[in-house]
Amino acid sequence: MSKCVYLTSLNLDLFNNRIDNNGVKYLREGIKKCVTLTSLNLNLWKNSIGKNGAKYLGKGILKCVTFTSLGLNLRNNSIGKNGAQCLVEGISKCVTLAFLNLNLSCISIGKIDAQYLVEGISKCVTLTSLNLNLSENRIDENDAKYLGEGILKCITLTSLDLNLFNNSVGDNGAKCLGESISKCVNLTSLNLILDKNMISSNAKRIVR
Repeated sequence: MSKCVYLTSLNLDLFNNRIDNNGVKYLREGIKKCVTLTSLNLNLWKNSIGKNGAKYLGKGILKCVTFTSLGLNLRNNSIGKNGAQCLVEGISKCVTLAFLNLNLSCISIGKIDAQYLVEGISKCVTLTSLNLNLSENRIDENDAKYLGEGILKCITLTSLDLNLFNNSVGDNGAKCLGESISKCVNLTSLNLILDKNMISSNAKRIVR
């Protein structure tokens, strides 16, 4: 990749390998040399990446100031809360980013700092489309509230796809999330997945 000086779009599928933190470091070094890159889709699902690997990846993305479209699939890695924060810190520096597809499902976050995560994304001031997968991360009602408040700050969003499948959002979390999203006046497309979140029928009506 280091010799592809005119590359503008890269789709790299590394699903189910044994890529560890060092592997991500080398991958980052190659990507950041693609100085004309505007679109990156990187599938690292089911590897052996920890928080340091996520940190390397975030720092690499930070160097790619020309991105308009970014897809990152880190499902089934162990980057944890700190790793997710370092990753989003890098993404937040992508000031030309319009499309973001971020899969952080099953990454051993535990109680995710949802507020930090989405506030970081909201710093991408040109972002119009967000696809965020946070399924199976033990997100509770407080996390859902912060998540909604963060999404509300993404004032340029016109399209939102939010997957919270199999968490612990509950009635209050669903209510807070729904109320925040309803205030996103520029949204024209919304896909919200809340299956298996201990939400009663009353709260479901509020979300709709």
